[in-house]
Amino acid sequence: MAMGTPMQGSWTTGLFGCCEDCSSCCLTLWCPCVAFGRIAHTVDKGLTSRCGAGTLCCVLALFVGFHWIYTCVYRHKFRMNYNLPETPCCDCCVEYFCECCSLSQMYRELQNRGFDMSKGYNQNTERIGSAGMQMQPPTMQGSMIR
Repeated sequence: MAMGTPMQGSWTTGLFGCCEDCSSCCLTLWCPCVAFGRIAHTVDKGLTSRCGAGTLCCVLALFVGFHWIYTCVYRHKFRMNYNLPETPCCDCCVEYFCECCSLSQMYRELQNRGFDMSKGYNQNTERIGSAGMQMQPPTMQGSMIR
């Protein structure tokens, strides 16, 4: 579902739009730590390991129960990266009460912005960059004369 370049400052998909993309909905419902790892890796521009972020989220969920705080931090980073509004309420409330919907929304948003979530950040930026405008060397007007 390619939507071109979405406007900065607006979500391309709603919080409860899980059924817009059944594959991302199922991934965030049945394997939320995998989806979160992919989101965190992209939000941190490849600096965070997908496996590391997903594993930490899973450990926090299983042993502590406060994984929603960790995902809240990334929802905030996500919104700041794309200048998105904090809707329908604060990030912590969204993550606490609707974590699967929130992960699905962020996942779909990244897909709508051109990311292939099965690939890493670097592969996506190379793919998106090569599909975009090619850089041409500057042309010289005349020649240099001494």
